[in-house]
Amino acid sequence: MDAGQFLRLAVDPVRLAVLGRSVVAAVDVAAAAVELRVPERDVVAALGKLRAVGLIGDDLRLDREALRKVAASLPRLAPIDPDLIGEGWTAEEADVLGRFFSGGRLTSIPAAHGKRLVVLERLAQEFAPGLRYSEPEVNFALQMYHPDYASLRRYLVDEGFLTRADGVYWRTGGRDPTTLPGPAR
Repeated sequence: MDAGQFLRLAVDPVRLAVLGRSVVAAVDVAAAAVELRVPERDVVAALGKLRAVGLIGDDLRLDREALRKVAASLPRLAPIDPDLIGEGWTAEEADVLGRFFSGGRLTSIPAAHGKRLVVLERLAQEFAPGLRYSEPEVNFALQMYHPDYASLRRYLVDEGFLTRADGVYWRTGGRDPTTLPGPAR
């Protein structure tokens, strides 16, 4: 499977969510259906397609080697999408964002705390202050940037960019989105 085939497969939100779940544990069809608010047959269909192309094994977990092969077929890093950064970032912050984003995707989660804070602050801009988000909504938004949405969600909460109570999230940190152009969602 090449990168184009992978993207055509992963563009479906249910398949993408199922693939994301397979990273951390075997996919539980019933639990995934409830979380995603879709019929179980949709989760089963997504699993079937992902298994057919070899991304998920018989154990319903991600086949990391298959994903590595897809990653190896990707073109080298694209410059960061200028709309992703917008204005209002210092040159140093823009440099950090440029090193960790390729196009509109987060290539890796920074290990260094200061760099991770810059990336998290940018991701926090995807959540509008005052709005409440369910966990699946947060997961979906973060999956658009990086497959390890669970770590990103945890970091956003741990660093005070998002607050969580009773399975509901809301933005509590980061810059005022009116100072950074681009839609907050």
